[in-house]
Amino acid sequence: MPRRRQPTARQERLGTELRKLREAAGLKAREAATLIGSDSAQMSQMESGIGGVSEQRLRRLAAHYSCTDTELIESLVVMAGDRTRGWWEEYRGLLPTPFLDIAELEHHAVQRHDVESLYVPGLLQTEDYARAVFSYRVPELPSYETELRVRHRMERKLVVEGPAPIPYEAVIHEAALRIRVGDRAASRAQLKRVLELSEADHITVRVVPFDLDGFAGAWSTMMYAAGTVPELDTVVRDAPHGVAFIDSKAQLSAFRTLFRKVKAASLEPERSRDFIHRLTKEL
Repeated sequence: MPRRRQPTARQERLGTELRKLREAAGLKAREAATLIGSDSAQMSQMESGIGGVSEQRLRRLAAHYSCTDTELIESLVVMAGDRTRGWWEEYRGLLPTPFLDIAELEHHAVQRHDVESLYVPGLLQTEDYARAVFSYRVPELPSYETELRVRHRMERKLVVEGPAPIPYEAVIHEAALRIRVGDRAASRAQLKRVLELSEADHITVRVVPFDLDGFAGAWSTMMYAAGTVPELDTVVRDAPHGVAFIDSKAQLSAFRTLFRKVKAASLEPERSRDFIHRLTKEL
C-alpha cells in the first residue's frame, strides 16, 4: 500500500493497536516483520499509520501475536479497510488537523460522553455561542477562519442530530451554564437549545450544581468516545499545546472511573432539566 503523507488520528490509532499487540507478544518489530515476509521499515510505517495494512496481513499478524480477541481483531480489520472520506475532508488544509481528527473520531464512535465545567459541550452549542467562543481566541483569528470553525462545529452535530444519532451523555457544571459566553440573548438561546436536545431519547444531560458538597471534580473536563470495542475507546482533552488523544488501557480505565464519579455527583436528568429551566427564566 502507498505511504501516506499525513495519516489521520484513526489511521495512527490502528498502527498503535498493532504495536500494542506486538509488544504484548514480546516480539521486536524486526521479528514480527520476518514472520510476514516484510522488513523493519515497513513494520514501522504500519505501526505509525504512515503505511496501510491489508486484511490478510493484519490477520496473519494477529495470529502470530496469539491474539484471540476476535471482536478486537474484527474491529481492527474494519479500521484497516476503511476508506471513508467524510464531510470533514473539505476542511483539510483550512483548519488545524485536530479539528478533522475529532470529527472523524465522532463519526466512528458508537457512544459519546462529555464532562464540561466552563463551556457548554460543543455538540450542544448554538451557532452564536460557538462564534463567541472562537471569537475570544488569542491571538485573534481572521473572521473567515472563525466562521470556518463555527461551520465545522455545527456540522459535527450530525452525530447527535443527524439521521443516525449515537447515544450521548453530557455532565455539565452549573458554572458552564451560567457564564455568559455571548450576550444575554445568546445565553438564553443556548440554555433553551440544551433543554430541547435533552428531550431526545438518545441524549442525556446532567447538571452538577454549585451547592453540591464534596465535589472536587471540576478539573475533569473530557470528551469520551466509545469505540466498537472498549480497547478502541478514546479520550480527547485540551492540552497546553493542542489537543491530546488518550488511548492507553490504564488511562482509559481511569477516565471511565472519573466519569462514573462525576455522573454520580450530578442531578438526575429530570431534575437537571428543571434546573436549566430555572436558569433560563433568570435570564
